[in-house]
Amino acid sequence: MRLVVAQCQVDYAGRLTAHLPLATRVLMIKADGSVLVHSDGGSYKPLNWMSPPCTLREGTTEDGQVEWTVTNPKTDDTLRILLTEIFSDSQHDLGVDPGLQKDGVEKHLQELLADHPATLSPGLTLVRREYPTAIGPVDLMCRDEAGASVAVEIKRRGDIDGVEQLTRYLELLNRDPLLSPVRGIFAAQEIKPQARVLATDRGIACAVVDYDALRGLDDPSHRLF
Repeated sequence: MRLVVAQCQVDYAGRLTAHLPLATRVLMIKADGSVLVHSDGGSYKPLNWMSPPCTLREGTTEDGQVEWTVTNPKTDDTLRILLTEIFSDSQHDLGVDPGLQKDGVEKHLQELLADHPATLSPGLTLVRREYPTAIGPVDLMCRDEAGASVAVEIKRRGDIDGVEQLTRYLELLNRDPLLSPVRGIFAAQEIKPQARVLATDRGIACAVVDYDALRGLDDPSHRLF
């Protein structure tokens, strides 16, 4: 990756035209060929950019100023960057990126809740993880204090689609006389209001999961509120 801090002017021509007046900015040239123009604000989004495949040509104007011309061979899009003063120009080999590894993904939540099913409902015990059905496995199959079957669907963020998925599982499971009646619990770290309304309407309980508490990192007795 090449990073250039420079005072520059940027002009884009293509499906539309855009102009960035002279100012100090960060120019990023990535290994995949993309060129991005960043300011010191505006969150993570670049002010302007050219996505690969594109070609960067470095040259000079008639008055000797450095000018970059970025073109896309598949379109007529052109990004012209006039650099009037360069403060820093460095290159860095970042190597192969392993990708984003999320903490608290559904698999981890499922493992933790399988070990502590009673956090979802008092007296709940685990029967099996990944309980099979004709349309896919239910995350957890449990039994309550009365011995009744309880199907648990686990999401990081609970939305309407998750409730619909659990509804389909319950319809199939309740056709099995050895399991019926089966009730459902929709568990997530965050449940959207629309999903909660739909779940309640269908007789499905909702459980908001405290991931840190499950991992033993959060002691409720140490909280002020």
